[in-house]
Amino acid sequence: MKTAIILGVGPFEGVGGHLCDHAAKLGLHVIAAGRTASKLDTVVSQVKANGGQATAVVCDATTEADVIALVRRAEAIGPIDLAIYNAGNNFNGDFLSMTAEFFERCWRVCTLGGFLFARETLKVMQPRGAGTLLFTGASASMRGKPQFAPFTAAKAGLRAMAQSLAREFQPQGIHVAHIVIDGGIAGEKIIKGLPRFAERAGEDGLVSLNGIAQAYMYLYQQPKTAWSHELDLRTFKETF
Repeated sequence: MKTAIILGVGPFEGVGGHLCDHAAKLGLHVIAAGRTASKLDTVVSQVKANGGQATAVVCDATTEADVIALVRRAEAIGPIDLAIYNAGNNFNGDFLSMTAEFFERCWRVCTLGGFLFARETLKVMQPRGAGTLLFTGASASMRGKPQFAPFTAAKAGLRAMAQSLAREFQPQGIHVAHIVIDGGIAGEKIIKGLPRFAERAGEDGLVSLNGIAQAYMYLYQQPKTAWSHELDLRTFKETF
């Protein structure tokens, strides 16, 4: 059985959780990876309840040894055919009082982790001449907003790296793509964590989790003769 790694999995009602569920429904054995074991176990249980196969692996995306071990674990189960780097929450703050440590931490999660993940998954995909590598982007991948300098720098760097990798590895049979999620997401982090934000967004004002996951799976299933490198996703109410 082919495997899918999703690194950056939190609650099931989040992008990572829904990516796991949708990938499993395509017949892939999903490796759900993230920092919190309890959340990963919940996602795996839900995927299995929905008829899929999944394994939880605790992994810090910024720790090289963790990422290497993650890829080895997945390959021991089956060849990696889909790899998704989904780590990296919003980092914001006042620029003049911002510490170098904070700025670097954002870069490590959003950009360095993406490098480590891409390097290790491409090492096993390249000899086979097959596989799909996807990166989760954000509005900050495309434009910088006040108070979001570190997040913008990190996400823009991830997007540029994805472009470079696509141009290098696409001719070798590996599909590399970047997805810009432009807007708030209708997941647990906003619905429960930022209820006022969700209320202000109103009905259909947040990007749906199922819609996001369907877009990723669409990229995964594209034929080699019609590959997309980048998709941008937003609700119809979002201005851009």
